Amino acid sequence: MTFSIVARCAKTGMFGVAVSSSSPAVAARCAYAQAGVGAVASQNVTDPTLGTRGLELMARGASAAETIAILKRTGSHTDYRQVLAVDASGLSAIHSGPKALGIWSQARADNVACGGNLLAHDGVPQAMVDAFIASEGHLGDRIIAAMRAALKAGGEAGPVHSAGMKLVRDVAWPVADLRCDWTDDCPVEQLATIWELYKPQLDAYVTRAINPTEAPSYGVPGDE
Repeated sequence: MTFSIVARCAKTGMFGVAVSSSSPAVAARCAYAQAGVGAVASQNVTDPTLGTRGLELMARGASAAETIAILKRTGSHTDYRQVLAVDASGLSAIHSGPKALGIWSQARADNVACGGNLLAHDGVPQAMVDAFIASEGHLGDRIIAAMRAALKAGGEAGPVHSAGMKLVRDVAWPVADLRCDWTDDCPVEQLATIWELYKPQLDAYVTRAINPTEAPSYGVPGDE
């Protein structure tokens, strides 16, 4: 009931993860990323601890492949889980258990891994990877391109209702954590709209947190 992407920008070191599903608020359970460490998506009969544990392992020096191997070996009911990871070196790895739901598939390359379950067909993750590799610019733009490619390729077998994207870079908090938790329209397009609004302000929000005296105007009535 889900398709997702974890990715790293080779130029900036930024990490991102995005996910969409027929379930409500999917990003609240499935999207994990830490600046300087990596990104993880935990999905399909979701165990959120796989996301937090995956980041802990990579923070301690495990590669994406080592992290996935440890999670597969030590996690519970891993036959039901899908877990995607990308690490600080841009290496990626995926585990898809044999009891993943419906048509499930996965694809990966340097700096990116994509996977899904209950898909329209098994080519959806590869279409996402291809779109990410072919795209340029901000990591958020490239991730949105991959999510749109998933929809164009058929996406989930049924309609999706929620989507989210998390980006991390330099600081301890996500520099973007955007979500559409439920809609009867297209959540990926709603996420794309939110991203276009947020992107021009992303750096300013970070500056305001670190040093408000250097922050640009808030641009609201009463701000002088």
